[in-house]
Amino acid sequence: MPSGLSRELVIQASYFVTAVLFILGLKRMSSPVTARSGILWAGAGMAVATLVTFLYPGMTNYEWIIPAMFAGAALAWWSGKRVAMTDMPQMIALYNGMGGGAAAAIAAVELYRGETGSYAVTSLAVAGGLIGAVSFSGSLIAFGKLQGLIKKSYRFAGQQVLNLLLLVGALALGVMIAGQFNASPAVVTGLFLAALILGFTMTLPIGGADMPVVISLYNALTGLAVGFEGFVLGNAAMIIAGTVVGSAGTLLTQLMAKAMNRSLGNVLFSGFGDTGGAATGTVTGSMKPIEASDAGVTMAFAEKVIIVPGYGMAVAQAQHKIWELVQLLIDRGVTVKFAIHPVAGRMPGHMNVLLAEAGVPYDLIADLDEINAEFETADVALIIGANDVVNPVARTDKSSPIYGMPILNADKAKNVIVIKRGQGAGFSGIENALFYLDNTRMLYGDAQKAASALIQSVKAVG
Repeated sequence: MPSGLSRELVIQASYFVTAVLFILGLKRMSSPVTARSGILWAGAGMAVATLVTFLYPGMTNYEWIIPAMFAGAALAWWSGKRVAMTDMPQMIALYNGMGGGAAAAIAAVELYRGETGSYAVTSLAVAGGLIGAVSFSGSLIAFGKLQGLIKKSYRFAGQQVLNLLLLVGALALGVMIAGQFNASPAVVTGLFLAALILGFTMTLPIGGADMPVVISLYNALTGLAVGFEGFVLGNAAMIIAGTVVGSAGTLLTQLMAKAMNRSLGNVLFSGFGDTGGAATGTVTGSMKPIEASDAGVTMAFAEKVIIVPGYGMAVAQAQHKIWELVQLLIDRGVTVKFAIHPVAGRMPGHMNVLLAEAGVPYDLIADLDEINAEFETADVALIIGANDVVNPVARTDKSSPIYGMPILNADKAKNVIVIKRGQGAGFSGIENALFYLDNTRMLYGDAQKAASALIQSVKAVG
């Protein structure tokens, strides 16, 4: 065992290495090309931070710590291997909730002990506990909605008033604890109960269409809570990890809200995106069906095809079949690109992950700003289970909840083919005017089966 001074040097040097690995890992995660290595770098940083913790003086209870670490690692490995790519959003929501719960648990231990010390440290423990508890319970609700365990959003009169009262109550209890007016176990328990209930009541009314923003927000809150508890424990690794996660989650939340042209308050309190809502908006005309054989011929003789994937592709796990179709088209000399909207799917980057899993080259995938001008020159825009992100009412109808939201200009392609399971309005409950346009044809059915039929049609062209 190294001496006290050398041990402290090893700890601080290890935390510096951890910080570098976290930052470099996050930087590499910003590109699909280097994202995998970025995850490994950040994971190595976490391994260093975890191992060096055992060098802290006064460490005890190894008989509890080590088995818990191995059990947690085994559970994460097993679940990570088993989870389907379509279930990745809810897994991220669940794991993010565990991070918030861990931060809240640390705060609870310190506050029940009553040994946090100064007002400043106690205040950070209270803030981290409150935020972590909200993130924990809110993330569990998000998981339940995405997993289909919670099939509707729950609203009642005065719900926002209740949320405000819970927040004010939690803050009041927090002030009592931080100011050391009353830090009894009953008051501490009341703080955490109020925060946990607030996470439930704040998330229950939010519809599934808003889940990408909600997941990003709770990711930011978890990072903030972990950073605060790092200050409480004097643990540099927690401070660094929490700061990195919190700042990245905050930026991502802002980007998601901007991509929907909505404020964060509107996402949290408006109720838009309710999976149980009725379709809204008046659309004239009718949907015009098309057979897979005709759709395949249209694409086979096109010069440019732009594919817009959505959650329907994820549900049907059709990404591999779509890539097979794309390869056939490319072999025929057709230019094919994928257009990705920032909030397509159920989490940020959901479509990118699915396409990467299928082996789609990164240079065929473009985001909204890169691809939008090309729709006017596209012979075919193929929509696979996407809805709001291609709805032209966002540009024209000021009464629509999605008015002003940047969309993919799929309606400007010469021909639009929409693969859709039925004639429903989609997850947000807003009728899509794109489906009724003269240049749009509907190919009904499961996305994977439809893609298989398109493949056979293109092959039959010869």
